Amino acid sequence: MKVTITAIKADTGSLGGHVVPDQKMKDVISEFLDKEVGVSIIDYHVQSVGDDIGIVMSHIHGTNCSEIHKIGWDAFLESTEVAKELGLYGAGQDLLADSFSGNLKGMGPAFAEMEFEERPGETIMLFQADKTEPGAYNLPLYMMFTDPMHNSGLMLSPKMKDGFAFSIIDVEETEADSTIELNAPENIYDIATLIRNNHKYIVEKVYSRTTGEIAAVNCTTRLNILAGKYVGKDDPIMLVRCQGEFPASGEVLSPFTIAHYVSGFMRGSHIGPLKPVKVNTGLSFFDGPPVVSACAFNVKNGIFTRFIDCFEDEFWDKIRDKANQKALYIREQGFSGPAMLEDKELEYGGITDRLDKLKKDFKFTIN
Repeated sequence: MKVTITAIKADTGSLGGHVVPDQKMKDVISEFLDKEVGVSIIDYHVQSVGDDIGIVMSHIHGTNCSEIHKIGWDAFLESTEVAKELGLYGAGQDLLADSFSGNLKGMGPAFAEMEFEERPGETIMLFQADKTEPGAYNLPLYMMFTDPMHNSGLMLSPKMKDGFAFSIIDVEETEADSTIELNAPENIYDIATLIRNNHKYIVEKVYSRTTGEIAAVNCTTRLNILAGKYVGKDDPIMLVRCQGEFPASGEVLSPFTIAHYVSGFMRGSHIGPLKPVKVNTGLSFFDGPPVVSACAFNVKNGIFTRFIDCFEDEFWDKIRDKANQKALYIREQGFSGPAMLEDKELEYGGITDRLDKLKKDFKFTIN
């Protein structure tokens, strides 16, 4: 059966500032989507990470379907109304448009979707991150699909013998999508050269070169570029297929043991470690640290199995301790050096305004 998985994520309001959405917001989304099951969608699942709510839906309408995107948009409108009624902070924050305009591109919510012919035992992993940007997935995707230190299947599995193809997008090109296709292992240095810049070059899709099948899809929308003002970091969502011709689920999770430094954190303007957390975990320190949740599930005839929380095991408690230490270490530097983003990446204009004012007071001295 050919099925499409559409994952959408947005901040439509939260308790205590940027901490966690109220359960009533998730409940009203579920009630809304219940009415669409058997009509426009086959199945759905709702969960949260940080102050963002994520929706994943299965259907047969292909990617970029206006009907499906509007369902996601309308579901988030429902949660926004609840947030307003409860007086929560940032109600509707990520909904940048006044009305739905055909698809979600440019409208605020992060989304990732893939269409494929179901395999027996179709296994998918859903990643949801908060207080960071889509480029936060660059390094993990590189490690999942090019590095045998994390993906032993690159050496051991004949199904991965030809490697993977990367589609990388330049998100700073706003006039039209600007992408490049590069193959691993032949072009891994070129891939690394681009994706080291998490703000500009982002891995959008990964394909199996053995079968041509889609392997991973990452959200590539940058809200600060779309809105032209601070509206929060992009809080990206990602889908990765596992097993068979793709990395095993354990190989997909392995890169997250690093808790690598990414941009985001407080006011979207700092650097912090990407901390693997349990599903529905809120934020607690300096509006962070940046967090990511992971769920694995199977799909049969478009119907989801029970979602398994991949970061729930006590093993990940050790990684969380590591991430906490890394967060404390870099926060000791406060605003200095690499602890805060460079000027053009800051999500608030206060520093730029101050610099513009101070520049007028500088005086040239001729020696």
